[in-house]
Amino acid sequence: MKERILLLIIITSLVAFLIVFQNYFNTMWAIIFLVGFMTLYSFYMWGVNKFRKRKLKKNPPIVNYDFRPFVSILIPCHNEHEVIEKTAENILAIDYPDFEIILIDDRSEDNTAQIIKELEQKHKKITALIRPKDAIAGKSAVLNDAMKIAKGEAILVFDADARVEADFLNLMIPKLEPADVGAVQAQKVIINAKQNFLTQCQFNEYILDSHLQIGRDAVRGAVELRGNGELIKRQAIISINGWNEETITDDLDMSTRLHIKGWDIRFCPEARVYEEGVIAFGALIRQRRRWVEGSIRRYLEYAGQVFTSEDMSLRVGFDLIAYISEFLLPFWLIAEIFIQAFHYIKGDSNGILTSAILVTTTAFFFIGSFIYALRKYANLNFKNAIWQAIVTSIYFLTIWFPIAMFIIFKIVFTKKTMDWGKTQHGVATIESEVVL
Repeated sequence: MKERILLLIIITSLVAFLIVFQNYFNTMWAIIFLVGFMTLYSFYMWGVNKFRKRKLKKNPPIVNYDFRPFVSILIPCHNEHEVIEKTAENILAIDYPDFEIILIDDRSEDNTAQIIKELEQKHKKITALIRPKDAIAGKSAVLNDAMKIAKGEAILVFDADARVEADFLNLMIPKLEPADVGAVQAQKVIINAKQNFLTQCQFNEYILDSHLQIGRDAVRGAVELRGNGELIKRQAIISINGWNEETITDDLDMSTRLHIKGWDIRFCPEARVYEEGVIAFGALIRQRRRWVEGSIRRYLEYAGQVFTSEDMSLRVGFDLIAYISEFLLPFWLIAEIFIQAFHYIKGDSNGILTSAILVTTTAFFFIGSFIYALRKYANLNFKNAIWQAIVTSIYFLTIWFPIAMFIIFKIVFTKKTMDWGKTQHGVATIESEVVL
């Protein structure tokens, strides 16, 4: 009920602001302010990142090779018989001295439990944890159960389809050493990008997310965990009482709670975790619906703590507030259309041009950021980057906007449900080479 009321207040305030602004102010100033803010913030992140790279080039960080915490690698499995054996073999090949792997069967209906029991018998580093059929559902509950037997000072979480390179932990561990760092997130990469149109768009989407994460890391903003390839200090997990079992997005929920507690989260683009992109439209919608709902709900749930936390830095707080506008943007644009339609019916269409300019400017800014990210992090030529940016922007408009609108209305008008929308693994065509 609290989330519903808060979201309703935010939406009502946004609509009221738009109506008042259009009636009493020149909308052109909104365009100038919006474009100016986006430009300044983007150049700020770009500039800080450039400065940091130059600084690190002149004075490379000294790696403390004595910091080698024991790592517990947790891999939740729910009906993962297609992929879990190959994933376990891949993770076992990590070049790091001290780690264990805990494979957790979460009430699977296939032979996943049998496979991970056999892997336990075959490999000393592997422990099989079989959850009972009446166990609490959800990834958070799975991870909390695994924490009871995990020995590590650091906890590494992978999805059941994860693939990494041998130096993964050697790249991640140094970033976890500072006392204020609670977690490190690896760069996620879609491994089957060329399988179809959807997987290519997801590959591009992840590239943009990495670009934003790199920028946030540079300014020490609100870097977020992404569920797959997240390395977390045990001390940090204990400080927030483990994973929240009432959320459908364990990673995003934990990110916000870590920030509120004053923990820093770092991003490590050098360490990559490869995962399957969703190949079917219906499955993709279910996955993204869960992501959007979980993300919005965690902001609503922790809004008070975000504004009142004495431990969270001002930079992180500002970044969190700026990020939530991403989910309000679809509603804002729809509200803008309806308001302008109302004015048009009344015979006052003076604001249509400025609104069109506002929407177009926002779109060009978004596409421009996409082109930069694809050029820099996917090594695309300029022509291909433009094409991929335009196509993927249409994908965003088709996928994210309707889902965001649906979730907003769902939160306001329906009860909260724990709808996981599990992603099916083992159906992708894996490429022999990922271009990055």
